Amino acid sequence: MVMGPTCGMVLADLGAEVVKVEPIDGEATRRLLGAGAGFFPMFNRNKKSIGIDLKQPDGAEAARRLAASADVVAENFKPGALKKFGLDYASLAAANPRLIYVSHKGFLPGPYEHRTALDEVVQMMGGLAYMTGRPGDPLRAGTSVNDIMGGLFGAIGALGALIQRGITGQGMEVQSALYENNVFLMGQHMLQYAMTGKHPQPMPARDNPWAVYDVFTVAGGEQIFLAAVSDAQFATFCDVLGFADLKADPALATNNDRVKLRPQLLTTLRERLAPRSAAELADLFERAGLPFAPIRRPEDLYDDPHLNATGGLADVVLPDGEQAGRTVKTTLFPITMAGERLGVRLQPPPFGAHTAELLAGVGYAEADIAQLRARGVVA
Repeated sequence: MVMGPTCGMVLADLGAEVVKVEPIDGEATRRLLGAGAGFFPMFNRNKKSIGIDLKQPDGAEAARRLAASADVVAENFKPGALKKFGLDYASLAAANPRLIYVSHKGFLPGPYEHRTALDEVVQMMGGLAYMTGRPGDPLRAGTSVNDIMGGLFGAIGALGALIQRGITGQGMEVQSALYENNVFLMGQHMLQYAMTGKHPQPMPARDNPWAVYDVFTVAGGEQIFLAAVSDAQFATFCDVLGFADLKADPALATNNDRVKLRPQLLTTLRERLAPRSAAELADLFERAGLPFAPIRRPEDLYDDPHLNATGGLADVVLPDGEQAGRTVKTTLFPITMAGERLGVRLQPPPFGAHTAELLAGVGYAEADIAQLRARGVVA
């Protein structure tokens, strides 16, 4: 739903022609509600859509012909699921040794590889939920972090394989997996334990290396994150807020001194900052070059002046459901190339919008395409 489509979106944003092969009734994410409502328009821009019934022999043949025309085939199925259609790496590579085949899985090959994985599953078993929630209250991260990053790593692998193919002339299989992605994210905490012998505490209860590094509730119940991560920053922090007594206190002279007194210091700061407004504090910290962040909800980002000024949001036209045809803003891949953001070249495609074009491109006659459609092989 997210991992494989993210890989395709990244390659499409970078300029590849990407064909999304959907089930004969359309990908299920087109119909998701609630937290899944944004999946399809987010991860499927810049792609072409074709609907194919792989269970019909002529459908599997059409998919194989499309694959034979591709530099890269990316899939996101359980291990072995595509073999019966002749769409596994071994089958396709036998016909095209230059093919790069990117498999997105729950787990890399090993004891867990046949388990059913979800982002939440690997967050729970891979330490991320433990590190995110309060002690005794594991909590998944607030976005599909492993799905998205797993697709990103799949795309990185595809790009590396393309470079290697330019040297050797041979394709290869690339595998990316949710669980291993999550474990990669946990590497810094694993090494913390290996080096210190101490169990890393969840983020809300961690042994913070900085004394001033927290969310403060201020006037009107607003919240703002404020930080001072060096002695120079703490001196500036005290100057801009008028806390001369804290700056002069020898017990707070160094960061490590302040960390030892962190509970007391934070209590003092919370009391003193409570009457100040978030806007006032943001202005003071921005002018002083201190780290700060207002606490925002996702919808607030649509009004972010930086994103709007730099072209970080782009229009997409919704392809499905009651809102089909409505234009909304989406986020772009977070890089520039030659000073430009990678924009939307193709809108998220209506289901099967490019079926005839794509089949014609691999040799099907117009009458053959009409017959396949009439028999429910393609849509």
